[in-house]
Amino acid sequence: MAGLPAWQHTPSGVVFRAVPGGTFRMGLSEEELAAVRAIDRNGGTEDSLDSFFAGAGDAQPVREVRVEPFLIARHPLTVTQVRHWLPEYEDDYADADSGAAHLEDDLDDLLEALPFRLPSEAEWEYAARAGTTTLTFRGDGKPGADQLVDDFGDEQRIAAAENAFGLAGMGSSNELCADVWISGFTGAPSDARPRTGDGPRTARGGAADLYPWQGCDEWLLLLAATRYEQPEFTSVRPVAPLPRG
Repeated sequence: MAGLPAWQHTPSGVVFRAVPGGTFRMGLSEEELAAVRAIDRNGGTEDSLDSFFAGAGDAQPVREVRVEPFLIARHPLTVTQVRHWLPEYEDDYADADSGAAHLEDDLDDLLEALPFRLPSEAEWEYAARAGTTTLTFRGDGKPGADQLVDDFGDEQRIAAAENAFGLAGMGSSNELCADVWISGFTGAPSDARPRTGDGPRTARGGAADLYPWQGCDEWLLLLAATRYEQPEFTSVRPVAPLPRG
């Protein structure tokens, strides 16, 4: 948001925001489930939400998590920014070089070249919520396509889309997290460490990757608590430690 401090990685142009430390309730709460049911009752859904409610356990039980301060990119890496590390990178999904990059075969190469790390799931959700406890940082209303931001060439539009931490587009692109995919949070740590292991990682967001929406309630991907197994392609929003001094 205007006036919030920012740190720029000058060679690549990636802008980072500082996220303050704190504690939050991570996961899909009963209050959020009730808000989705209210949207459904009021005719705001296009299809049956049976699968959504059946899969709610993937984001439960809700628990309190402690998060240390960190820097996170203001938005996912764009095609142009990825080319700083991978000059030959081509993107079959992005409409413009200022759009969020969608990594497939180049993903491992990018992660190896980046001087930054992936966010843990806890860091991602904490950043997405930005101090709120609602479906999205905008509240418990049904989020619409007007909430999507996956092209970051328009500074005015980016600024208007930021949450209280100064972050834009969280929930728009599917963003890779450091955690290995595990269904549910039983036994998960009470701090923001990622859960590690073999297998695919966890992704968050992705509503813009399915746009134009086909009436299958793609807006659910904008919810702060929505999580799923790493898909075919993914975007990257890197994290860095706070600068010293």
